[in-house]
Amino acid sequence: MSVKIHYQNTHFITSAPDIRHLPEDEGIEVAFAGRSNAGKSSSLNRLTNQRGLAKTSKTPGRTQLINLFKVIDGCHIVDLPGYGFAQVPLEMKKKWQKSLGEYLQKRQCLKGLVVLMDIRHPMKDLDQQLIFWAVDSGIPVQVLLTKADKLKSGARKAQVLKIKKDAEGFGGDVSVAAFSSLKGIGVDTLRSKLDDWFAPAVAETISDELNEQDNASND
Repeated sequence: MSVKIHYQNTHFITSAPDIRHLPEDEGIEVAFAGRSNAGKSSSLNRLTNQRGLAKTSKTPGRTQLINLFKVIDGCHIVDLPGYGFAQVPLEMKKKWQKSLGEYLQKRQCLKGLVVLMDIRHPMKDLDQQLIFWAVDSGIPVQVLLTKADKLKSGARKAQVLKIKKDAEGFGGDVSVAAFSSLKGIGVDTLRSKLDDWFAPAVAETISDELNEQDNASND
């Protein structure tokens, strides 16, 4: 079933320090993860055409909580804490990584993972560990090579091809695309991927509405 979701209606629901403070584990969630300063907040703002939906910061490592956004009924986007920033105190880093790992391993409604990495510095160790984990758990991955406007067209295409080849080594369902919040590169690709991942929840909502209409007409 082909669906097209209007992401501009996305709105913030809650922030949580760990999964115990998140709403019920139901519907479909797609998580955005990446190293600190990979451009997660900017990508969410561009996806939804909302300048201030996700707070951007010039100081990497500011996103310390799991942030939940509602797209439509049954469909949510989760902004996970950034990882891998060296200047964050070790205890704080451990705390974030624990909440990140717990979410990824225990949240049953997680159905897709968007991994963001700077196109100039892709596939660091933590990025690869995250993708390996997702593949091992049967979760599809969309890699976004962010800040793609920083490279000229030829260099950008060459980097995408290289990372696509690297991604084959993970096995599983791993897609790769260039992305630029500034220039809009890859935004349609991202929306299309999310449409596919959210489709079962949309189909269920439509089915429920039709059943309600049938019941109403039979009364």
